[in-house]
Amino acid sequence: MAKYLIEATYSTKGVTGLLQEGGKGRQGAVEQVLKGLGGKLEAYYFAFGPADVYSIVDLPDNVSALALSVAVNSTGAAHLKVTVLITPEEMDKATRKAVDYRPPEGRLPFP
Repeated sequence: MAKYLIEATYSTKGVTGLLQEGGKGRQGAVEQVLKGLGGKLEAYYFAFGPADVYSIVDLPDNVSALALSVAVNSTGAAHLKVTVLITPEEMDKATRKAVDYRPPEGRLPFP
């Protein structure tokens, strides 16, 4: 399973729903939708700042994360920003992987 950081920003419509359901109600709704996608909720926090909710979730793949984002964003109640999280082990594998790359060469257009 892959990990994702999801930042949610509520619209006025979303805040109205939050006022009716409460924080635990929204957390439960998120847990249910993730379960339906084969995933799970690791952390769920409300916050001050640019996003209203920060959560860390496990999902089977990027397609599932994209499906969640499209479904939620299409309602107009919230806007999701999804960031793929990379484990230290994945970073270690990436830094050890051979990459045959040649940077662009040439002169700059100015002296």
